[in-house]
Amino acid sequence: MFALVDCNNFYASCERVFRPNLNEKPVVVLSNNDGCVIARSEEAKAAGIPMGAPAHKYETLFKKHNIHVFSSNYALYGDMSARVMNLLAEFAPEIEIYSIDEAFLKFGQAPHLDYQKHAEKIRNYVFKCTGIPISVGIAPTKSLAKTANKIAKKFSKQLNNVYIIDNEEKQRKALKWLPVSKVWGIGRRYANKLEHNGIHTALDFIQQPDDWVKRNMSVVGLRLKHDLSGKAILDLEGVQAKKNIATTRSFDKNYDDFTYVKERVTTFAVSCGEKLRRQQSTCNALMVFIHTNSHRKDLPQYSRNIVVQLPFPTNSSIELSKFAVLGLKQIFRKGYAYKKAGVIVMDIKPADNRQLSLFENSNPRHDALMKAVDFLNTTIGQEKVKLAAQGSGRMWKMRQEKLSPRYTTKLNEIITIHAL
Repeated sequence: MFALVDCNNFYASCERVFRPNLNEKPVVVLSNNDGCVIARSEEAKAAGIPMGAPAHKYETLFKKHNIHVFSSNYALYGDMSARVMNLLAEFAPEIEIYSIDEAFLKFGQAPHLDYQKHAEKIRNYVFKCTGIPISVGIAPTKSLAKTANKIAKKFSKQLNNVYIIDNEEKQRKALKWLPVSKVWGIGRRYANKLEHNGIHTALDFIQQPDDWVKRNMSVVGLRLKHDLSGKAILDLEGVQAKKNIATTRSFDKNYDDFTYVKERVTTFAVSCGEKLRRQQSTCNALMVFIHTNSHRKDLPQYSRNIVVQLPFPTNSSIELSKFAVLGLKQIFRKGYAYKKAGVIVMDIKPADNRQLSLFENSNPRHDALMKAVDFLNTTIGQEKVKLAAQGSGRMWKMRQEKLSPRYTTKLNEIITIHAL
C-alpha cells in the first residue's frame, strides 16, 4: 500500500503556525517580487482570489475582504517542509519526497495494519509537532493514493482529511468521480485529446483497450492506466539529477542599462554553477534570455534568447558567467526596459565523466577554487564570496515588502513571547 501525504495550503499554513490569530482568516502568499498569488487559504479561495492573480490588480479585493498578504518566505517554508518530511519518515520504511509539500510513503507488507487508524495517527502527529495540517490518501498504487488524497482534501469536513481506497467498490467510485483532466500524470494536451474521444473520467480512461492507450499516449500512458487499475506499476523514485537547471528572476523594476542586466545574468550563471556542483554535474550548453515587461503596453517590447554551446563541459561559475555574458552581448538591444532575465544550463553530464577536448578544456584549478567558495558561502553566508562582475557595492534583493520573519532559521528573528 502507498500513501500520499499533502500539506494543506502549505505556504499559508506555514505563516499561520507562527501567527495563530490568522486561523480561519483569508491568507495569500505572493510569488517572487510580490508578483502574483501562488498560495491561498480556503478562506481566500472563498473570497474569489484565483491562483496566479496579479497582486497589483487585486489590491482592492485584498482590502475589501481583509485578506492577509505575505511575500514568499522560502527559508521558512523549506525548513518547515524538512520537519514534516522527517516526521513522515518515521511511519514507513520507504519515502519519496515528491515536492516541498508532498510525499509518498510505501508501507510494504503489513497485512494487519489498520490503515485508517494509521493515517489518522500520521495526520495528528504531524499537526501536533509542526502545526501544519495535512491530508492523507492511502491506496494500493501511487496514482490511486493520489486520487484518494484528492478525495480527502475535497471532502475534508466529512473525512477529516483521511481517505483509504482499500476495495474495488471504493476504487471504482473514486475513478468515476475524478475528471480525466485531474488525473495525476495526464497533462492538458492529453486531457483535451481524451475529452475529444469521449473519455471524461478516470474510470472511462482505464476502460480503454491497452493498444489504444499505447498508440495515443505511449507506454507512459499505458503504465498509468494499469496503475490506476490497481496494478502497482509505478514505484517510489529516488532523487534524480536534474536534466536542466535554471535560475531566472523578474527584476524589482525595469532596467535599460547593460551593466545592470549583465550583473544579474552573471549572478544567475553563478547560481547555476552552484547547483551543478551540488549534484556533481557539468553542462555543455547554456541559454540566456531577456525580455521586457509585457504588462507595460506603453513601452516598446522585446524578448530574445540564445543558446551558447560551450567548448568544454564545466561547472565553474567563472567560466559559466563568461559564456553567459557573451550570449547576453549578442541579444541585448539598447532602447528597451528589461524586466526579466535568466540562465538555463543544459546538456548536463556527470562531473566525473567529462569528455575532454584536444584543444581547450576547463581550467583544472577552478575545481579547488569553486570547492573553497562553496564551503565559505555555505558556512558564513550566501554570496559572502562572489565574482567582481556580480557587483561589489550593490546588493540585489527581491521585492518582499510583506515578508514574515524567518522564525526557524535565524536566531535574531525567532518568535518573541510576552509572558504575563
